[in-house]
Amino acid sequence: MARAATTSDAFNAIAEPQRREILVLLRGGERPVTELARDLGMSQPQASKHLRVLREVGLVRVRGAGKQRLYDLDAHGLRPVHEWVGGFEQFWNESFGRLDEYVQELRQERRKGPQDDDQ
Repeated sequence: MARAATTSDAFNAIAEPQRREILVLLRGGERPVTELARDLGMSQPQASKHLRVLREVGLVRVRGAGKQRLYDLDAHGLRPVHEWVGGFEQFWNESFGRLDEYVQELRQERRKGPQDDDQ
């Protein structure tokens, strides 16, 4: 029985570091499983297993080209992950804003120099 793709499936699929590495490699364009396996230092069956999971959740596409099967990134499948991460944008913006203020304060203190502290 085939599993239905859900938001949690994309999260579960990319929780595996080697699957994330596959997605990074596929950013450069479609590639056969043999190349992916070689670049990842894994066997072809291992790479195929990871590609099957990524394909089931809609993160990669596959097409036949002669005897090869070429895999390609389907970035639309990453939309739920992107939207979830985007929910933290305000947190990071505020954190970077506070960090920027702190750096500006340090710069001003350095410009004053140590002799100004004694006055």
